[in-house]
Amino acid sequence: MTVRLPLAEVEALSRRCLVACGADAANAEAVTRTIVRAEQDHSVSHGLFRLPGYCASLKSGKVDGHARPTVERPAPSVVRVDGKNAFAPLALDVGREPLIETAKRQGVAALALVRVHHFSALWAEVEPLAEAGLVALACTAYKPVVAPAGARQPFFGTNPLAFAWPRGKKPPYVFDMATSAMARGEIQVAARDGHAVPLGAGLDAAGEATTDPNAILDGGVQLPFGGYKGSAIMTMVELLCAGLIGERFSDEAAKLDNDDGGPPQGGEFMLALDPQAFGHPNWLEHSDAWLERLAGLEGVRLPGQRRHEARQKTPTTGITIPSALHAELLALAG
Repeated sequence: MTVRLPLAEVEALSRRCLVACGADAANAEAVTRTIVRAEQDHSVSHGLFRLPGYCASLKSGKVDGHARPTVERPAPSVVRVDGKNAFAPLALDVGREPLIETAKRQGVAALALVRVHHFSALWAEVEPLAEAGLVALACTAYKPVVAPAGARQPFFGTNPLAFAWPRGKKPPYVFDMATSAMARGEIQVAARDGHAVPLGAGLDAAGEATTDPNAILDGGVQLPFGGYKGSAIMTMVELLCAGLIGERFSDEAAKLDNDDGGPPQGGEFMLALDPQAFGHPNWLEHSDAWLERLAGLEGVRLPGQRRHEARQKTPTTGITIPSALHAELLALAG
């Protein structure tokens, strides 16, 4: 059974849940914008599906629902935001404009988010930078749920990586992908809905390949995409969002997490480049013509196309969620 909700109700329900569980208005609003954006674009695994986890971390005290992140400037091209143990969306709200301003002044800028709890989709974080005319790259880690290539024990997070490229008046080119074969949220949704997952997504507790999402989640392990290649990219992500900025690697985050169902404390790394600073006055037209040729190939669909199509429809159609999740959220909202 399912329940259909208009986006206005998604927004109101999210805000009510977060405030009831211990967030102030600023923190609740930042997380709610992320949830609504995910639902609007049919990114089911990062919308209301995540709200119980957000609430669990507020109720357990792991996340400070009244935090006020602060901006630091350790170097001319570096913006560092101390999240003060907040959810990442509020820290990003604080750091986004300084990052954009620095990138446009310096040509290149990096954002380091520390002491945050990241539970949202990365595409929603890089897309605003591309809309501001910047090229953007972002990554973050999690807890050990993915085995490195050749191993059978978890060591990496799902370690998502997102990239955004501006296209003038057109929607930017954006991809956001877990560097595991499947995002963990997708496996959790498959388990909830009773669907199999593709072979190669993970192993069961005995180390055998399986298409059963419950076997992967219950004592099993996820796998990197592309074997050793994916494993190498996962290593890069950990080094950028933990080693470089002095935050926790996935295995370190797990040792300090209370397993309340919400995200561990960790960091996020974001890079912003201003194409205007690289000396090619025709960069936009040149790259956009190439993307058009790519999109024109038979069978090719540019990343984000389905999200943008959904974004146009959901303000009218609303979204659908399982009745059980709706009931859980109503209970959390009091």
